[in-house]
Amino acid sequence: MNKLSSYYKNEGKTYLVEVKLSSISQLFNSFDPSPFIEKDLDDEVENYIVQSLREFSINTPLKLIFYLPPEKQDEAKQILPEAIHHYFDYRKQNSEKELRTILRQGRTSLIVGLVFLFACISTTELVNWLASGPLTHIFQEGLVIIGWVAMWRPVEIFLYDWWSIKNNQKLYEKLSQMRIEIKPNQEKQNSMVNQKEILPL
Repeated sequence: MNKLSSYYKNEGKTYLVEVKLSSISQLFNSFDPSPFIEKDLDDEVENYIVQSLREFSINTPLKLIFYLPPEKQDEAKQILPEAIHHYFDYRKQNSEKELRTILRQGRTSLIVGLVFLFACISTTELVNWLASGPLTHIFQEGLVIIGWVAMWRPVEIFLYDWWSIKNNQKLYEKLSQMRIEIKPNQEKQNSMVNQKEILPL
């Protein structure tokens, strides 16, 4: 955490994720026709915020700070907190659906894999009863290997795939409730070493 202190400002135990904008519209996807409160975030902004949070443990207190021109302050304070919380709550719900889907796939894959493995083992026993010899032994070993290969997908889901989705869900949940502060640009300090600056091209 000491290393992160050199990249992120903090207020006591709360670390700050800071973004500088020249207008509110820069925060949102310009191709999304929805009202601000329902718009998707700009990919660059979202990626910066999410990747910044990944550097901290899920229990670390964090705060989002957006720097905007003084004349944009009132509008930003009305729009940004609710829009950002709404967007990441939407992402959290999608992650929950994705987790349920992949766990359902895992259960289905497990049942199919076990049935196929049982069929392969049963076939090897039947072949062993009907015939013997080197080729028969190779065939039996091949069936057993194929049967265990069929178990690869459910093992992958239950050992690896689900927890990355669960981590995303926790991350989005934190973002959907995170404290957000709007500040005018001139309050930017020289000690700010890891502020995302997004300005017009």
